[in-house]
Amino acid sequence: MTAMERSARDLFAILAIGAVACAAPEGGQSEPPRAPAAERPVPATTAAPFGTVDGTPVRLYTLTNRNGLVAKITNYGATVTELHVPDRTGRLADVVAGFENLDGYVAGTAYFGAIVGRVANRIANATFTLEGLSHALAPNDRPHHLHGGRRGWNKVLWSATPIDTTDGPALELTYVSEDGEEGYPGTVTARTVYTLTQANELKVEMQATTDATTLVNMAHHGYWNLGGHDSGTILDHELTLYADRYTPGTPMVPDGRVRPVEGTPFDFTRAKPIGRDLRQAGGTPIGYDHNFVVNGEPYRLRPVARLTDPTSGRAMTVSADRPGVQFYTGNFLDGTVTGKGATYGQYAALCLETQAFPNAVNVPAWQDQVVLRPGQTYRHVMVHAFGVEP
Repeated sequence: MTAMERSARDLFAILAIGAVACAAPEGGQSEPPRAPAAERPVPATTAAPFGTVDGTPVRLYTLTNRNGLVAKITNYGATVTELHVPDRTGRLADVVAGFENLDGYVAGTAYFGAIVGRVANRIANATFTLEGLSHALAPNDRPHHLHGGRRGWNKVLWSATPIDTTDGPALELTYVSEDGEEGYPGTVTARTVYTLTQANELKVEMQATTDATTLVNMAHHGYWNLGGHDSGTILDHELTLYADRYTPGTPMVPDGRVRPVEGTPFDFTRAKPIGRDLRQAGGTPIGYDHNFVVNGEPYRLRPVARLTDPTSGRAMTVSADRPGVQFYTGNFLDGTVTGKGATYGQYAALCLETQAFPNAVNVPAWQDQVVLRPGQTYRHVMVHAFGVEP
């Protein structure tokens, strides 16, 4: 390599690091190669039919940024169905597990790519007390309540509006959850905006307001495989979690304890293959399904995780402004689910769900993480920044 080539390479790396600096805590990421200018699609959002639910048409929206990255999002469940990003050679692949048609999402129980709520994750024994009143919820993860109940926000139709932003094409989705829906008090108006930025990020902005005191903990439930959704398991992916502590529980439901990850299978403070300590993590089925306490100030945007696939070179850095992140290794995928031409077996994809702590409403020290009152606005921002490694 000549000195001129090295200089050009170094300049390219510096520019790319600047594009993702807000989300890349260590070393940054180089920007994926772009297609030649003549071949690049014009940045746009398009819409197409995606079936019907109870006689109501459902739409599928396609967002394309100027670098050729493509995101597809349906207003059923505010769900990301596809996300195509390049590898180190510039080859695009869809890196999210999902289905090729609406029927898969209607029948599915894995929450592929959806916005989950009103309260993401588990509430112990499907009950909580708020302002002196006891509320019973559906025990859809018996005996616990999971991801908003039997018909959470992943199973409803959101209103969708494409919008233009200076950052890139975006889709705004709104949903009104009526008082008493799935046992929750208060009418909540929820809003999610997905933006596919020109810096090769998928930005997810979530908001909610209420007319009565209630609980809100929205989360994006994407399933990631950076080798491509149909490339096998994620056990060789390397993960860093910017979290020195986690919240153990019995089982999968935190009970208020916070413990250091050092010396445990839950230590991802330095990058390591996901499969290295997976069996030591325990669980039934075996794997990770745990909440980690993200380092730093809880309600400021900060680094959460960095995921890399050594084979393809793809890298994803996650930043968010929530107290915790649920790391889940697809333990319950068992090969009975197929989508987009792939069979999703155990560990076929992973989730990094930024969130309030699970069961927070039943832990006095954590309760304020999920309680929303009239006049307040719930806000949750997470950014997935994509790049490549050599």
